[in-house]
Amino acid sequence: MGFFPETVYLLSLLTSLCCTALLWRGYWRTGRVLLMCSAICFVFFSLNNALLFAGAVMQPRLDLPLLRAATSLAGVTVMLYGFMWEIR
Repeated sequence: MGFFPETVYLLSLLTSLCCTALLWRGYWRTGRVLLMCSAICFVFFSLNNALLFAGAVMQPRLDLPLLRAATSLAGVTVMLYGFMWEIR
């Protein structure tokens, strides 16, 4: 297997962080609530990827599925709130 899974986990984390930064930049330029909710959603997704990296690579015996599920749920919840806000 080698270092391939670790690389994928790390690249996923970096991609989520880049998306977060770009969404925040878009929010600060336009002030659109949907961009803010998307940025917060990606903060939670980045945290989820960091927990995945920590659990799979740094501490393989560390069991974090409940915490990872909670961060995913929080991100999707914020995104749904943003969609509902935009519809109103």
